Amino acid sequence: MSRVRTVLGDVLPGQLGVCDAHDHLFLTSPRLPGQELRDVSAARAELAAFRAVGGGSVVQWTPYGMGRRAAELPGLSRETGVHVVAATGLHQAAHYDDATLGGLRDRLAEVFVAELTEGIGASGDRAGVRAGLIKVAGGFHALDAHARWTMAAAAEAHHATGATVAVHLELGTGALDVLDLLCGELGVPPHRVVLGHLNRSPDPVVHRLAAESGAFLGFDGPSRAHHATDWRMPDAVRRLADAGFADRLLLGGDTTTSAARSVHGGPGMPYLLRRVRPRLAAELGAELVTRVLTENPGRAFAVDWAC
Repeated sequence: MSRVRTVLGDVLPGQLGVCDAHDHLFLTSPRLPGQELRDVSAARAELAAFRAVGGGSVVQWTPYGMGRRAAELPGLSRETGVHVVAATGLHQAAHYDDATLGGLRDRLAEVFVAELTEGIGASGDRAGVRAGLIKVAGGFHALDAHARWTMAAAAEAHHATGATVAVHLELGTGALDVLDLLCGELGVPPHRVVLGHLNRSPDPVVHRLAAESGAFLGFDGPSRAHHATDWRMPDAVRRLADAGFADRLLLGGDTTTSAARSVHGGPGMPYLLRRVRPRLAAELGAELVTRVLTENPGRAFAVDWAC
């Protein structure tokens, strides 16, 4: 039976409740100096605030080497009553130093599989927290050698475990290139691929082609860096729903900086339910938006785990 792999163990899809399908509790990167998500107390408060507005689960897309703090996640999940799904995977090369990437060069797929099946952490020192998805990243309208390497490893790990592959699309671009590589060349079934950040490039033709492939389409935000396209998201979602692709849609908050947290005065995780949900309900109807938030994440991330 397909189950979602949370940091407290595998659960049935229907147990997720209302799901923030793309967010971050912890995140560090040299590209975000001074805005890292490191504070455990702030993460706890953010999850509690999400729970207070009806949230039931959060999928954290933070991958390998970016400060996931996996050992903290089970306690935060228990204390707040919110299911948390952790990620393995690798982001763009700019988020890592050369030594980190060099150390993974011949064993990337092995690391992904181990984190999905054994637990996150160095061999012999795993936190006991298993990842529930693989997160990788494309580039701006292109896939460089790093992206192709990471996606090949993600595909290998998918074939070994069944895990879903979630993809950061840079500024929302490159979705069709990603599908050509992951699904065309590397044989990952489209329904096991989640394309993130499509709201950042609101191209209806690309959105429809991606939906027709069978992949899941992620719309996340708001974001200070990408606010210029936030207002177009409801129209993009409505067009896809009207075309019969409502079951392909996922919604998330994608909180990537400390200032963006609700506990620090930003929109944070609660904004997804406090403002995005009613805004979409005005376009699609409350019943459909509820299904998008509660049923689609289970289909996207529930796996008949091979290991």
